[in-house]
Amino acid sequence: MTVRQLLLVFLAFFAISGNILGQGKDPKMDKFINDLMSKMTLDEKIGQLNLPSSGDITTGQAKSSNIAEKIKKGQVGGLFNIKGVEKIKEVQRIAVEQSRLKIPLIFGMDVIHGYETVFPIPLGMAATWDMAAVEQSARIAAIEASADGICWTFSPMVDISRDPRWGRFSEGNGEDPFLGGQIAKAMVRGYQGVGENMYKSNSNIMACVKHYALYGAGEAGRDYNTVDMSRIRMFNEYMYPYQAAVEAGVGSVMASFNEVDGVPATANKWLMTDVLRKQWGFNGFVVTDYTGISEMIDHGIGDLQTVSARALKAGIDMDMVSEGLATVGKSLKEGKVTQAEIDQACRRVLEAKYKLGLFADPYKYCDVNRAKKEIYTAENRAVARKIASESFVLLKNANNTLPLKKGGTIAVVGPLANTRSNMPGTWSVAVDLTKPATVVEGIQEVAGSNARVVYAKGSHLINDAKYEQNATMFGRTLHRDQETRSNEEMLQEALQISKDADVIVAALGESSEMSGESSSRTEIGIPDVQKELLRELLKTGKPVVLVLFTGRPLTLTWENENVPAILNVWFGGSEAAHAIGDVLFGDVNPSGKLVATFPQNVGQIPLFYNHKNTGRPLQEGRWFEKFRSNYLDVSNAPLYPFGYGLSYTTFSYSDIKLSSTTLDAKGELTASVTVTNTGKYDGAEVVQLYIRDLVGSVTRPVKELKGFEKTFIKAGESKNVSFKITPELLKFYNYNLEYVFEKGDFDVMIGGNSSDVKSARFTLN
Repeated sequence: MTVRQLLLVFLAFFAISGNILGQGKDPKMDKFINDLMSKMTLDEKIGQLNLPSSGDITTGQAKSSNIAEKIKKGQVGGLFNIKGVEKIKEVQRIAVEQSRLKIPLIFGMDVIHGYETVFPIPLGMAATWDMAAVEQSARIAAIEASADGICWTFSPMVDISRDPRWGRFSEGNGEDPFLGGQIAKAMVRGYQGVGENMYKSNSNIMACVKHYALYGAGEAGRDYNTVDMSRIRMFNEYMYPYQAAVEAGVGSVMASFNEVDGVPATANKWLMTDVLRKQWGFNGFVVTDYTGISEMIDHGIGDLQTVSARALKAGIDMDMVSEGLATVGKSLKEGKVTQAEIDQACRRVLEAKYKLGLFADPYKYCDVNRAKKEIYTAENRAVARKIASESFVLLKNANNTLPLKKGGTIAVVGPLANTRSNMPGTWSVAVDLTKPATVVEGIQEVAGSNARVVYAKGSHLINDAKYEQNATMFGRTLHRDQETRSNEEMLQEALQISKDADVIVAALGESSEMSGESSSRTEIGIPDVQKELLRELLKTGKPVVLVLFTGRPLTLTWENENVPAILNVWFGGSEAAHAIGDVLFGDVNPSGKLVATFPQNVGQIPLFYNHKNTGRPLQEGRWFEKFRSNYLDVSNAPLYPFGYGLSYTTFSYSDIKLSSTTLDAKGELTASVTVTNTGKYDGAEVVQLYIRDLVGSVTRPVKELKGFEKTFIKAGESKNVSFKITPELLKFYNYNLEYVFEKGDFDVMIGGNSSDVKSARFTLN
């Protein structure tokens, strides 16, 4: 065992001992929790581990429901899915005025990318590469949610994924662990606050990083599916964002649905205790995902009592919905769990409530006056509009089709052109779906009175009616059932209004619920009937701009070859429509960059930039060579690489300047480039740093993101951008899972995306 490993074991033992004994963190909190637990019965302790769904109970039900009776008996630790500060205040009153020990409840909600003011879906937020904006979005979400009584959010979701067939790709930050880690830290800071100010304000809420672990790596891109990978790959490619959230002080962690090493995460002690607590030093509490405990019965590892005991022993502290942990009292009598294990889980839940200030003031988050003045404000919507415009990625702009002129006739066509409810995107559970503007309205408002905007739906979302129904759930319908016209009639209407137009804006792609939970797809192109509409619009000879809605990388090979301009707008949130207008007309120069590789076709999946070489790599620039690692029918290259995104201006990069070509084990060097705006528009560029470890004790990726800086450069100006490189930046997990750096040669690469870079080399001594 190395010195480092011995130190980790010692620190872990100290941390675990402190957790069990209630010592070593906050003496005042420890005394309070010890005193409280000394008064609690076994049933009351187990009750703290129970997190049922409220079903969004009404005011009357809060007093008379089965939930209310359980709260009075101390059988509930918290509730989720309840909206409205008045409801929450009434339920909290039952807990602190009618239960024996008056223990307050914790109230959670899926505040994923905003509360009532909704920001771009997480995949879109990540595409800003702007950590200040990411943190600000989480801060506003916390202010609004807390004003409505919520003190706990099930966010950030930081699962790395390389398979865009997976629907929940939309909820994550893409394929790169380094970028995902920076976003995790920014969101935790935004929700919780920082340092001594964490939770001090009634506008700070507790974050919950999810889904721990590896949820984004499900086989075949199918949700909830099996995950199986080596531990060296786990730690080098998937685990860092969770660890980064822990380093930022995240208060809670959510277990994932999938199995890890053949054991469901919810019962995986190695995952929940050995790694999360002992190795990373996490001291918050762990909650299951929705029915995560009872679902282990179908995984095949036991009945409800058995899987519940396994979850508790693994390190689970709170049970969402299953109510399986209610069986641990029986398991205690049978010697299958210990009193110390029950006490430990109860303590962690109580500590979370203490840290949030709920024992000092159970109504801390129940100020009804805040709800009236701090939710969905004009100021918050202005920030959401700005951030949305920064998230859009310009994929193509042949012949400078964009930006458009604010005049003439603009035909806006497509099934997503005149919908409000699809603008916020998936997992926007608190939003009023009647409030967002439509794309037609946003374009008209930004274009002004000199432009004439005409609209036609043009086609259904999907030709198959049942498929469309499944893709437009939760109030996001595109009203197909009310549509009495045929596809041909809708197409002809679109062609008719486009006949006299100066430009056609085609609002196409996925509906908001075509991505998200339980929305996996085997074909990830634009749906059939929309693609036919696009073909016909192009035949008019008019300039066509594809405004693309998506929650995942799509296969766009045909569109890239044929459509003059493609603007990927993801799902931009409450102010998506106005932000789309801002970018289309050049009020905002697009600066978003992809955080996931777009494949040429689905057969290339999984496709990601930080892959490893085989022993027979294809030579750069080649398509096919026999007995090399390639395909017969398509090149290995992506359609759009990681980090890619165009601007209305252009940027050039100088060669890399290194402060030294050697690096000592305790030193640092600087890599810098001069970036020049060579176009006619002011704009922001995301300068990206990649490093390749040329020779390792285990195989290493062809490049890894190790830094980035988003910088604004005026037309004709130049800026020097530099990055510090230290040995710490070069570390990885070796075969023995030791986190080390190794001497040798390294390539440093800087550029505007992962494929277009300048290179230099240095040696680590």
